Amino acid sequence: MIARLATQTAHATVLAFGWRRALIAVIAGAASSLALAPFNAWPILFVTLPVLVWLVDGSAAGRWNGAWTAGIGGWCFGFGYFVAGLYWIGYAFLVDAKTFGWLLPVAVSGLPAYLAIFTGLGLAAARLIWVRGPQRILALAATMTMAEWLRGHLLTGFPWNTFGYALTEPLVLGQSVSLIGIWGLTFVALAVCASPAVLADDRTDTPRPYRVLLIGFLVLAGLTAYGAARLARNPTTYVPNVKLRVMQPNLQQDVKFNYAAKDEVIARYLALSDRATGPQSSGVHDATHLIWPESAFPFFLAREPDALARIAAMLKPGTELITGAVRPAASAAGPRAYNSVYVIDPDGLIHGIYDKVHLVPFGEYLPFQSLLERIGLRQLTKQVGGFLSGSRRRAMEVPGAPTMMPLICYEAIFPGSAVPAGERPGWLVNVTNDGWFGISTGPYQHFQQARMLAIAEGLPLVRAANTGISGVIDPVGRVVQSLPLGVEGVFDAGLPKALSPTLFVALGEYPLILLLVASLLSVARRRLRS
Repeated sequence: MIARLATQTAHATVLAFGWRRALIAVIAGAASSLALAPFNAWPILFVTLPVLVWLVDGSAAGRWNGAWTAGIGGWCFGFGYFVAGLYWIGYAFLVDAKTFGWLLPVAVSGLPAYLAIFTGLGLAAARLIWVRGPQRILALAATMTMAEWLRGHLLTGFPWNTFGYALTEPLVLGQSVSLIGIWGLTFVALAVCASPAVLADDRTDTPRPYRVLLIGFLVLAGLTAYGAARLARNPTTYVPNVKLRVMQPNLQQDVKFNYAAKDEVIARYLALSDRATGPQSSGVHDATHLIWPESAFPFFLAREPDALARIAAMLKPGTELITGAVRPAASAAGPRAYNSVYVIDPDGLIHGIYDKVHLVPFGEYLPFQSLLERIGLRQLTKQVGGFLSGSRRRAMEVPGAPTMMPLICYEAIFPGSAVPAGERPGWLVNVTNDGWFGISTGPYQHFQQARMLAIAEGLPLVRAANTGISGVIDPVGRVVQSLPLGVEGVFDAGLPKALSPTLFVALGEYPLILLLVASLLSVARRRLRS
């Protein structure tokens, strides 16, 4: 019955043309987004990814042996996937609807339209090397993985929601990123979940289609077994004499960036940070390290000595504050600033600064900044001239704790580059402000991707988010403590110990390259035999 249903669906997809073909692709792409956080319904990919195979199957005629037709089908699939998975970006344009509301349709459709180009390229490339039989699944997985890798790197990169994230929940499957990274897991997700397409094959091309599915399930079973063993082998242990306190203020954006509300903001931070968390708690005095979120203040903290004095009055000797803050920069071109992390001691002195390196296009700066500003456009943060980029990623010394690698906002979603070579810290600190995106799927996706970074690196990650989700994550991805989205609160937790560097840290993308080369050789062998 399953084979008959697959055959009927395959025929309907292969024979579709025009708007019907586009609609099938868009619907399949949109449904695929259900595989991501917070739904994590990843088995749906066994239904939707075979559609990609059949779209290529139905593209035999036309320009470049059907590559153009396959590319259009891939673009439609990607457009549906990214619109459904990234709709929440539109929320940011409603924070100041009077200024940016008119751009909402452009953001909600324009970014998916651009990202879908990579999906289209993946399918077009697959069509150029297409073969009959099960080897075409490997062709699709290889070219789509390469297209996804390009999406994550070109033009500053945007690897958000690459297909591998579908296989990061449950946690036993997520351990795979410590072996092959998120790009390797993207290849596995595409190959395994597209494999049911062979059920519709002619038996002369694929004599034993269920064997192909069995191989896919064995791969998943192997990754699950590895994950279970890794979790059992690495219970959560803690760094002695380090007690963290993470504060989540849940400030609305119109307050967070309003200088007139500075007294209200600092008073709220101080009161919340000193809140008791249990009958035995004495507030902030229990903590060795207090952590506040990204761009915490509606002012330049370094230029507000009264605010620093109030912070110092709250901190006890031996308690350090790690906080996001906007840092002014001297510039001949006018007022400029960095998006930074400060380490502040109990005397109110700033003795450590990190400036964000990987800025968000259109959020923190505009491409062709001066030109677009002349015609009246502004980035969402409204910083005149845009933010400046820091010089490099680097670890920071924090008194009383292991060396820390700060990551601001989406710097935590770039696997392989979040922690530079030679900068092995003891923990990762991700300060962020997902308040731009309201109560939507975006913050859940962001949290999950930061969690996978912890697993890939074998490092604990501490996350302070303005509106959530804040949490402490151990180096195998267990959430030790957290606060949900859309609430204010504070929690205390120990700092999990780091593990030894993972295989992914040691080998980088070499396992991915091996997977791609092996797949393309298998496809080439099939082409030579046919």
